[in-house]
Amino acid sequence: MLKTIKDKWGISSNIQLLTIFLVFGVTGSLSAYISQPLLNFIGIDRMTISSWLYWPIRILIIFPIYQILIVAIGALFGQFRFFWEFEKKMLARLGFKI
Repeated sequence: MLKTIKDKWGISSNIQLLTIFLVFGVTGSLSAYISQPLLNFIGIDRMTISSWLYWPIRILIIFPIYQILIVAIGALFGQFRFFWEFEKKMLARLGFKI
């Protein structure tokens, strides 16, 4: 299974694969963590609005934070090239041209 992932992503070593998985984990956790204070800063709180509105807003806030952090954290871990290509593919699928 790991060989399939490595071939698909063009990765040669297990260390690089481990680093990429680590970046995905750190980025996801950090973007979710950052979204809470950002929502508080703009005045959106779970106690002031319905959960039906709060969670979709929070998810919409997490998405752009994640896009920025994945490239930045990837660069910190020495994987800028991989994550820049990953980001370009993701944004192209969403209809953005880079």
